[in-house]
Amino acid sequence: MFKGVLLGFMAFAAFAISDAFVKSLRGSLPAYEAVFFGAALGLSALPFIKGAGDRWRDVVLAQRPGLWLVRAGASAVGSIAAVIAFTALPMAEAFVLIFLLPIFVTILSVLVLKEHVGWRRWSAVVAGFVGVLVVLRPGFRVLGIGHLAATVCGLSGAVSMIALRLSGAHEKRVTLYGAGMIGSMLVAGMMMLASFRWPDPAQWGLLLGYGLLAALGAVLLMLATQKAPANHVAPTQYSQMLWAVLFGYVLFDDPLDWPMAIGIAIILGAGLFTFVREEKVTRWWKRIRMI
Repeated sequence: MFKGVLLGFMAFAAFAISDAFVKSLRGSLPAYEAVFFGAALGLSALPFIKGAGDRWRDVVLAQRPGLWLVRAGASAVGSIAAVIAFTALPMAEAFVLIFLLPIFVTILSVLVLKEHVGWRRWSAVVAGFVGVLVVLRPGFRVLGIGHLAATVCGLSGAVSMIALRLSGAHEKRVTLYGAGMIGSMLVAGMMMLASFRWPDPAQWGLLLGYGLLAALGAVLLMLATQKAPANHVAPTQYSQMLWAVLFGYVLFDDPLDWPMAIGIAIILGAGLFTFVREEKVTRWWKRIRMI
């Protein structure tokens, strides 16, 4: 159990460092171009994720093709939105909005899965949105494309999670992972055809860090969920916020004022509470292979 949770923290540290690499591009490449190369490099994780009985064609051959396409599309939209958000916003502020994901999952669970959601989880939803208002302070500061992109990223992640709930018990791990990488490559690849710019050596270095560290995070997360229940590993995702605050302060001179700190605490608390309630109410992660 301890090793699984520790691997979870390591996985999300790798994801956070990957995000710092893509933020270091500072918009010097279009977001979709960064996503294309990041996803292509992310395929390097496939040999480690592929099970003994899996075939390479299982990456794209799903038991439920419609849900595979939903995950592929949601991953592509979410990845592009994430790059835009990290480029335009301080890392901590981007994560605040991305971490609305469990709140969006609760809402979509009602709309799509017809789940019953009690007053406790609805209270967490309300608290999460209050935290967003505290962070963003609409009317007191200018909101831009980065805020919209981060919100879209969180919503896309929630859509992908709902598709995972519906298909996870029927699909292989390599299929679930492949949907995100292949979908991102196809969508971003088509978008960059019109105005492709070949990266320079410095940009290649940042892209390598972005893609390979994300692949490392995926492998570590897989190992973590093999050693500990997924509901114990999932909350380690919130350690990314600590990395975001640290990287933002040390590397990017990102400001962090008291209202933002209070809003971050509210949103993280609402998200963690949602995870706890999900375990008690639905226990969905005990029925699927998480990736």
